[in-house]
Amino acid sequence: DMYTSLLAAAAKHWIANNVFGFSFAIKGIEMLSLNSISNGFILLGGLFLYDVFWVFGTDVMVTVAKSFDAPIKLVFPMDLLERGIFAKNFSMLGLGDIVIPGIFIALLLRYEDSQKAGSRFYFRSTCLAYLGGLVTTVLVMHFFNAAQPALLYLVPACLGVPSLFAFVKNDWQSLWRYEDHPDAKEKDS
Repeated sequence: DMYTSLLAAAAKHWIANNVFGFSFAIKGIEMLSLNSISNGFILLGGLFLYDVFWVFGTDVMVTVAKSFDAPIKLVFPMDLLERGIFAKNFSMLGLGDIVIPGIFIALLLRYEDSQKAGSRFYFRSTCLAYLGGLVTTVLVMHFFNAAQPALLYLVPACLGVPSLFAFVKNDWQSLWRYEDHPDAKEKDS
């Protein structure tokens, strides 16, 4: 019917794609969780290597991202000023570049809540570092006019900032040993 056709056409527009993609990313962060900071370091470190290899080492990641027509990425119009909402030239950010660092940042928030200090220092500083990593990604992408593995910039920001501050604040042992829901592990054994 006509309503379904209009909805399908609207869903292919970049704004609708981003609304769906952002919703999926938020839901992904909400549904997925890490149980320890060390697991977060391992996950982000492994995906850092994965992302760098598949973007710089092959054309697979870019080809799939450009050809797959589904809200698995956020798209940002590079010709927005010339074409407005009818832009045709886009840069992309995969949802994994949002969700994976997002679940690590959410773990930092739960760590701080468990410390009952009332501070959200690690959470806020890592959110700012993530934003800085995104800005760096976009600037490098525009400077070199080539695809960039976002995790190349996001992972050092998301792991480096809390690590640095944990060392400075003498929280490293506490942060590294933190386990989310340790009582659930005891029940399982």
